[in-house]
Amino acid sequence: MALAAHINSTSLVILELATMLFSAFALSRVTKRLRLPNVTGYLLAGILIGPYGLKWIDASMAESMSFVTDIALSFIAFGVGKYFRREALQGCGARIAVITLLEALGAAAAISATMLLVFRLPLSFSLLLGSIGAATAPASTLMTIRQYKARGRFVDTVLQVVALDDAAALMAFSVCATVSQIAESAGVPDAASILLPIAYNIAAVALGVGMAFLLKWAAGRVTSRYNRLLLVIILLLTLAGLCAAVDISPLLACMALGTVHANISKKGEALFKTVDRFSPPVLTFFFVLSGLRLDVPALATAGIIGVTYFFVRILGKYAGAAAGAALTHDDPAVRRYLGLALTPQAGVSIGLAALGQRMLSPELGNLLSTIVVSSAVLYELVGPALAKLSLHLAGALQPAAQTASGGDRADGAAGDVPSDAALNAAPAGADKARP
Repeated sequence: MALAAHINSTSLVILELATMLFSAFALSRVTKRLRLPNVTGYLLAGILIGPYGLKWIDASMAESMSFVTDIALSFIAFGVGKYFRREALQGCGARIAVITLLEALGAAAAISATMLLVFRLPLSFSLLLGSIGAATAPASTLMTIRQYKARGRFVDTVLQVVALDDAAALMAFSVCATVSQIAESAGVPDAASILLPIAYNIAAVALGVGMAFLLKWAAGRVTSRYNRLLLVIILLLTLAGLCAAVDISPLLACMALGTVHANISKKGEALFKTVDRFSPPVLTFFFVLSGLRLDVPALATAGIIGVTYFFVRILGKYAGAAAGAALTHDDPAVRRYLGLALTPQAGVSIGLAALGQRMLSPELGNLLSTIVVSSAVLYELVGPALAKLSLHLAGALQPAAQTASGGDRADGAAGDVPSDAALNAAPAGADKARP
């Protein structure tokens, strides 16, 4: 009682933050033993301590920390930009680009069409949910490849596709968000309501490009990694804040910053690694908050819509990957089994759901978030098993790894952006990948 009397609002917030991190750590220990990604543990931690669980943290606390979503997505988008190096894109060629485009758009189109034609949901909701469905969480697939030391052309294709997949989803979401803003305008939209979101996005991308050159200039005049990290954080927060001021997503701007920096800076790789080491606590808060925001009673309302989304996305990914592989005359194994390896969905999709929720009415926004967050938990549960199945059917597993126990599995980072080592490894080096 004496302690309770001395707990003011400041101490309460600090203790709640500590509770969020501790619960994330504790639940991730449990999910690790179950051979599940850390992201699953973080989401479950948020649900457990939230308003529909133990009630240790109420909904108002989660709402007051909504800015964490923009910050986390800024780091994720900046990290995605590093996979657009010229040499990497030239190495994978048009084959990977076609497969990635069709598997991402296949899922998006299947989901959007189903929501529009079967459930008669609004265009804005259908487009946003479809674009979110295009994203893949590669960490689960990468950890499975590492665990079973898989290698070969099929594995190379998986690594290259997941590297570009989230970038395709980010761009698709930005386009759909702009269309949705126009569709949500009351009455017949005028020229300003159509052109302003487009103009804001173009200006944000241009600002991101300009900041990349500013970062190169400034980073060349400081010697410590700490100061370079500060420069990146300052620029990312500035971009996120300016984008929030005009109600647009910071994704494209931050991805443009990362992409240009990766291509113009000789020391870009070291800076990306420094940012990767800094971002896990931010991303952990983000995933726990996503679990906190999950409206558990709304799961009953989502019902058949959520179940349909879960299966339609898998079918869309599978069909799109198969069509892309057939169009590029790829191996039969890629045509038949690549889609199974693209099932997991977590980090980027959850962040996009949080952004999409703001653009819709409270009822539709809540439905969107509920579907994506609850599905992400299910995808992370079944994703590793489907990834292993795809590797087995494609003949990518080494004979000794067919019965491997997987005890060497490493902890993954909080986010779902894969490491350079994993995505750029040669077939013989696939077992060195880390999530």
